[in-house]
Amino acid sequence: MPSVAVKLYSVFFKFMLKHRLQNRTNAGGSSYGVTSRPDEESIAAPNPVFTDGVATKDLHIDPTTSVSIRIFLPETCLGSPDSDLRAQSKSRVKPSTRLPDSGSDPRRNSYGAATTDNVTDTHYKNGHSFNHRRNSYGCNADDLALKSENGVYRGYSPASKKCRKLPVMLQFHGGGFVSGSNDSTSNDFFCRRIAKLCDVIVIAVGYRLAPEDRYPAAFEDGLKVLHWLAKQANLAECSKSLGNRRGGGGDMKKSDSHGHIADAFGASMAEPWLAAHGDPSRCVLLGVSCGGNIADYVARKAVEAGKLLDPVKVVAQVLMYPFFIGNVPTHSEIKLANSYFYDKAMCILAWKLFLPEGEFDLDHPAANPLVPGRGGPPLKRMPPTLTIVAEHDWMRDRAIAYSEELRKVNVDAPVLEYKDAVHEFATLDMLLKTPQSQACAEDIAIWVKKYISLRGHEFSY
Repeated sequence: MPSVAVKLYSVFFKFMLKHRLQNRTNAGGSSYGVTSRPDEESIAAPNPVFTDGVATKDLHIDPTTSVSIRIFLPETCLGSPDSDLRAQSKSRVKPSTRLPDSGSDPRRNSYGAATTDNVTDTHYKNGHSFNHRRNSYGCNADDLALKSENGVYRGYSPASKKCRKLPVMLQFHGGGFVSGSNDSTSNDFFCRRIAKLCDVIVIAVGYRLAPEDRYPAAFEDGLKVLHWLAKQANLAECSKSLGNRRGGGGDMKKSDSHGHIADAFGASMAEPWLAAHGDPSRCVLLGVSCGGNIADYVARKAVEAGKLLDPVKVVAQVLMYPFFIGNVPTHSEIKLANSYFYDKAMCILAWKLFLPEGEFDLDHPAANPLVPGRGGPPLKRMPPTLTIVAEHDWMRDRAIAYSEELRKVNVDAPVLEYKDAVHEFATLDMLLKTPQSQACAEDIAIWVKKYISLRGHEFSY
């Protein structure tokens, strides 16, 4: 059973959430929308310095709406391209090594020692010297030119065209479509952890919230970010091809002195961190709670688009306790209806605020992934899908049922269930530092690396 502290916090959490949802019933709509509610949760400021192994920056990507992203760039990007294969070949012998004093799972222990230490224990001092651990990633003196005097990482290196490419992970936060944000303190902590463990660039999506913007706003925002990522990848490729060209006629886009495509004001149109280090051909979707619904929608649209999204390719998705529901209740929905933090009555109210007025239906395609006639591509074309469920979560049965349907058509769709865990156990603020939360992040990293490894379909830890 969950601890006494979790039970007490759950009571307080549900009281505050119910009060907030009821106050939003009469909220007005807005085409621009809101992506966060600073008066309800603490916000983490972006930090473009590798102080804890991850640099972050915020971008507003759509001038017509409030859609924004936060990029989490792990410090391992400073290595040379050849270091990917070297690091993987060296680390493949490490799972057999077990710490003598550890009583934890040997697989998890060996993975943590092989990955997190290299990230969290390295940092620049005054922007000039660096820890010896960085040598395993092939860092050289040219990387220091990428930083300004205050340690801010710029991205592009005019002197060096070779940068380590990392997979890209789009992360969609939870909150029942009506709360939460991509820059909240808890989401910032979770994304930093995932960026380090998976060794990926995490793009946390700030989609528009309800009831200011109802369905399909949040789903369209998720797809919009995927298209933005494809555009950035194409701009980066164009920058390379125009690097040595000057002039070329009035209809040709401008190119700055470093070979970047620039707008009329001389500003680079390609996002430098992604242009230098992003590999969109290894793209993973990760959705938390209602973000899982968005991730599944984006995955379906990516399958439908096919090569139209090139060079972006969605190779896998992770659904963490997805926000699935339906008119016919499952066993867990009956037994655990009054479960911790998010009970069923509260979630139904959130769905009423999210779905368009007059269209409320728990079998809506956005709510029930297995409803007949949902449309979209057949399940057998879906990417590999990892599903995370909690023992004390009333939504667990429908998530498991969706995973079973995927496995029936030969999609790699394992389910990881965590004992004594509650909804949002790996991402909620007070539970982020629990052993279960850490173990879940490590398990996600082990599974994801099967599909983002440069060595092919195999474990890369």
